[in-house]
Amino acid sequence: MLDIKLLREKPDFVKDRVRTRGGDPHTLVDKVLAYDETRRKAETEKQVLQSERKTLSKQIGALMGQGKADEAEAIKEDVRIIGDKIAVLDEQSNEAEEHQMALLLSIPNLPHQACPIGADEDANPVIREWGDKREVTDPKDHVELAEGLGLISFDDAVRIAGSGFAVYRGKGAKLQRALIQYLLDLQTETNGYEEVNVPHLINRECMFGTGQLPKFEDDMYGLNEGQTFLAPTAEVPVTNLYRDTILAEDQLPIKMTAHTPCFRREAGSAGRDNKGIIRMHQFDKIELVQLAHPDKSMEVLEELTGHAESVLQTLGLHYRVIELCTGDVGFSACKTYDIEVWAPGQGKYLEVSSCSNFGDYQARRMKLRYKDADGKNNFCHTLNGSGTALPRLMVALLEQYQNPDGTITVPEPLRPYFGADTIA
Repeated sequence: MLDIKLLREKPDFVKDRVRTRGGDPHTLVDKVLAYDETRRKAETEKQVLQSERKTLSKQIGALMGQGKADEAEAIKEDVRIIGDKIAVLDEQSNEAEEHQMALLLSIPNLPHQACPIGADEDANPVIREWGDKREVTDPKDHVELAEGLGLISFDDAVRIAGSGFAVYRGKGAKLQRALIQYLLDLQTETNGYEEVNVPHLINRECMFGTGQLPKFEDDMYGLNEGQTFLAPTAEVPVTNLYRDTILAEDQLPIKMTAHTPCFRREAGSAGRDNKGIIRMHQFDKIELVQLAHPDKSMEVLEELTGHAESVLQTLGLHYRVIELCTGDVGFSACKTYDIEVWAPGQGKYLEVSSCSNFGDYQARRMKLRYKDADGKNNFCHTLNGSGTALPRLMVALLEQYQNPDGTITVPEPLRPYFGADTIA
């Protein structure tokens, strides 16, 4: 959520930055300010009336003490009328505040000044590439490889859940488990994150805190009439561990990682681009979350992105990093890097991680603050990234490490976890 003070003081700046995202959310700024003016005017009038009522109440007490009951009763009627006016102003103020907040929650974060300007993903520049594309002759896609080796059953998934799901069997289930353990160990033992194990059911307040609500509610799996949700990503429960918290400045940065299943209603349209496990309603992911000092959050974004990249580097998987332009950056983010891993069976790159700095946008919603050396409370900056999403990591691993005989070579760092050099 943006700071209402910023909208009041720099409305044109806010509109200009939001306009770079495309669409018309910038038109909400004036509406927010109109409701803000109504609310503040009502509050000012209410304070004047409350002061007047307080003065009259003292007069009533004095008159009653002097035995002037009739005069006191006349003033009581004035107090009652003032009370009615205050009630009306309260209603006006509350209604304006409700509308103001709803609109404020619908305005996306301001793209960072360093973000490239662009309308959509076609304007996203490639920042760097790592490794070489493996030479794979006549590459098979992961579906053919996985089904041929009995690693994944899509028919079983359809039978028990429907499309957009997968059942991992035998060595496929073991590979999934090995990857999860390896990724958690990498982030905790090498990159310094604290592992946390969080609930997979999340309350509505937490979903508001990280910005999934209200805009993306239709994409979420809601329960209990929308009061509880299946976790769309570990970002939500992990970041909200510090909701309504005031940290000491020297506690920053806080680094956390978690493995959770993730649930999304929107898994994409049917077709070759979404074949197999590339887009799913349920998938596993290792999430990286950092809470940072505002002065250091851009530096932390580079670090966090490097931690996500370390997954692919240690597994020897070719990838590239792109920076999202203003028209493609996520609703709550101010700056984002996407990491795309090469999938030769698809003949293209697949996004396997998105690393974002949200500035104080989420922290303001969550009331997540730190106390500085002067004793002043300031909002933290929040960051997160996938380290990484399991399905597309597995797609890249199967397709980059496939052999002509249909077997899969297991990357060396993963072998102690998987227990074999080859999947056959």
